[in-house]
Order: sequence, then structure tokens, then C-alpha cells
Amino acid sequence: MNFINDDFLLENKSAQKLYHDIAKDLPIIDYHNHLSPGDIAEDRQFKNISEVWIAEDHYKWRAMRTLGVEEKYITGNGSDADKFQQWANCLPYTLRNPLFHWSQLELARYFNVFDLLNGKNASTIYQKTSEQLQQPQWSCRSLIKKMNLEMLCTTEDPTDDLKHHQFLSQSDFSVKVKTSFRPDKAILIEGQHFNDYIDTLAAVCDIDIQSVDDLYQALSNRIEYFHKNGCRLSDHGLTYIPYENVACGKLNTIFIKKRTNKELSPQEVQQFHTAILLFLSKEYHRRGWVQQFHLGAMRNNNSRKFHDLGSDTGWDSIGTYPIASGLAKFLNHLDTDDQLTKTILYNLNPADNAMMATMIGN
Repeated sequence: MNFINDDFLLENKSAQKLYHDIAKDLPIIDYHNHLSPGDIAEDRQFKNISEVWIAEDHYKWRAMRTLGVEEKYITGNGSDADKFQQWANCLPYTLRNPLFHWSQLELARYFNVFDLLNGKNASTIYQKTSEQLQQPQWSCRSLIKKMNLEMLCTTEDPTDDLKHHQFLSQSDFSVKVKTSFRPDKAILIEGQHFNDYIDTLAAVCDIDIQSVDDLYQALSNRIEYFHKNGCRLSDHGLTYIPYENVACGKLNTIFIKKRTNKELSPQEVQQFHTAILLFLSKEYHRRGWVQQFHLGAMRNNNSRKFHDLGSDTGWDSIGTYPIASGLAKFLNHLDTDDQLTKTILYNLNPADNAMMATMIGN
């Protein structure tokens, strides 16, 4: 029997019945991903499997680095064939990690390759999959259709013009492609590039952002722009949600301090985070949006590599943060005024499983 088979991961008859009789043919509604709307709009034809698998997948990059692969074959100038070969060499060592299952499932489901990928058969599999990818039946949109998607939501910054989503909304593509609003850069006031980001946001909104009220107006304008372009979903990737009340006047003082390049205290940072998040959450509620919070990742731990390669390049890890107290107070604040919109919570640290499961019941 192949490793990937009709009963893969279905360990008993109840699981098999639930999957085969109920779930198997249901469409997928994917409300969080980082797919490129440009690739979908252009119906990109990938040249080879490395363009699909290796070029932007920092989960694979982490595994390859852990196993000693040179950066040349990860984000460097190694050839696509060599990068795939290096990943194939690593894959057997990822057994019991989702990377192993994902890779084998994708090879089987979309390329009809049931052999277990390894260093010895990498060249053959690279050639076979790459030949398929150059055919119209394996274009970007065709791959999405093979996945039985009804709708997918990509993730965009408030400054995005959403031109690709506007194009897709007028196209004949059968899968609904929507956006989600990710304003983290406007929240993380402690960030090195916060002031540069506020300047960019100001230019996009044509608002001179001199105060917190100006920032609120700019963010509200962009939420409305996203709303008019079909967005009904926000997305936040935060270490944790703090809860530090602050008076309006003090909040503006914090903002001005940052804009004049003065150092903020940890408490001031948390006060700003809290105020902006509460404002945004109330805006989402007013428009009937759903909000998503991804909590617990410790990001950009390697400052040298962050400087060389930027964010989201494989230097994040699981953090241990005091998530429960701030999250409870934050959600309660919104619920007290009946302004808590539908909320999806994700925890990155499995130690938070029970806490999150009970928190949502409140």
C-alpha cells in the first residue's frame, strides 16, 4: 500500500466514515493564507516545482538550515534543480513533521507521484513534476481548482491598492478570491520602521498623520476601502494581546514621542498596542467583519539574517508569553459594550491549547 492512500491518517472506522461519507467532497473555505493574488490574477505558469515549493516556503527553509544545507541552496543563487535536490535530501529526516506529510500529499494529489521523495529519486521527480507544471492544467488557477476551493482569502497590508483583487472580482475564475486586512505594522509602534510605515500610510490616504486621531482616520479609511473591495476579514499576527488602559491625551503623547524618535517605555508600547487594537476591533464590529488573532510566535530572532533577508524568511520560533490575562481582558472590554465581533484565535505554542479552548467558551 502507498504511504499516501485513501485512508491516510484515518485511524479507525469512525474517522473513515466521517471523511469519506461527509467531508471528502465538501469545498474548502480558506480564510487564512499567504498566496500571491498577483500569481492568481495572472494565472502564473510555474517553470518547475522549486518555484512552487522552495522559492517562498520558509518552513522548508528552516528544516533545510537545521539539517545543515548551505544558504546558497535555500534563498541564494543555487539553481532550482539543486535547491530541489537539497530539499529531497532533507525530506526523509522530517518524518513525523507535517512537512513530510504535506510534501508527500501534494506530490500524490496534484502530480500523481506516490514514491517517497528522497535524494536518490529527486532528479526524476523534479523532471516529471516540472513538465506537468508547464502545462495549462497545472497553472496557478488550475492548481487551486484541483484543491476544490470555494473561496480563499489572501493577506494584505492596509496600504495595498488591491488591484489584483479588483481584477479577479471581474474575472470568470470560479473560485472567490478575497482579501484580509493585516494592519500589524500600524500597531507595532516599537518597530524600527514604524515611522516610515506611518509616512507611507499617510501618503496612501492623503492624510497628514500628526496625531493618534489622524492615525485612526487613516486606518478607518483603509478599512472602508477594503470593505468596498469585498473584504470582511481582518488578520493579526501578534506575540500576545496586552491590556493596558491609557487616557486619550497620554496616548497621543506616546505617538508624538515615537514620531519625534524618542524612546518609549515597555508600558507605553503596551498602552499603544491596546488602544489601536481596541479601535480596530470596534471598526470591524461596526462593519460585521470577522477578526483573526495569531498569538505566540517569537519573530525575527536572528537580527543578522533579518537584516540580510528581511522578515518571514524562517527566523521565527515558538514563544512563551503570558497570553491568557491580556486576551481575557481585551475580549471582555469589547463584549462589555457589545462590540466583540466574531473572532478566530490561533495559538502557536501547543502549551496554550487548553487555555485557548476554554477562553473561546467565555
